[in-house]
Amino acid sequence: MGAVSPRTRSFVKIVKTNGMTIQMSWYLTAMVRPAQTARSERTREALRQAAVVRFLAQGVEDTSAEQIAADAGVSLRTFYRHFTSKHDLLFADYTGLHWFRAALDDRPADEPIIDSVQASIFSFPYDVDAVTKIAALRQDELDPGRIVRHIREVQADFADAIGAQLLRRGQQADGAGRRTVDQQVRTAVTARCIAAAVFGAMEVWMESDDRSLGELARLCHAALESLRVGITDSWVTATAAQVSS
Repeated sequence: MGAVSPRTRSFVKIVKTNGMTIQMSWYLTAMVRPAQTARSERTREALRQAAVVRFLAQGVEDTSAEQIAADAGVSLRTFYRHFTSKHDLLFADYTGLHWFRAALDDRPADEPIIDSVQASIFSFPYDVDAVTKIAALRQDELDPGRIVRHIREVQADFADAIGAQLLRRGQQADGAGRRTVDQQVRTAVTARCIAAAVFGAMEVWMESDDRSLGELARLCHAALESLRVGITDSWVTATAAQVSS
């Protein structure tokens, strides 16, 4: 079956747990997939939603896998087919990056990749406030080494998504199959630099007092623009002068 352009639909769900009401908004990408894969993704999303609500309402340690499975309407056995423990769900908001890959695919093929990434990262399909709270839970509940390892893995996945997009665009542009070694190097460097810029901006945002979506957008824009103009000594000096003035 040929490629189908993904269409994104927005849904809002109100969930009440222990008297606590949380508005969860997310985006589901409607794509033609094998039925089994689609069911698996729906199950993972249901478990993630249930876990977020429970974790925010009563804490991670007081939440059991049985409760999460029951809230999601699945068996405990099904839970363990998707996640090895309840703690894995603390990272489920980043798993897969399907939303990012789909958003990149929707961008014009002749658009600069930095512009495509800048537009695509804000198709993030989860409630930002809830994600920020889950990030705080991760910091409190998990070993810092595990958090760092996971963030590195996500950053690598992010770079892979950008690299795959660059490869697809290059093949469409020149009709070539296998890329040359030089082209592969340029693709790898570009993808990893963009990923590092975005995750650097996110790290600063998570440590700042202003955790609004607008501030995150501003920081990501600044980080990506730094790549566009090139990070040089003169650029750093000019930026430092602007900040101090």
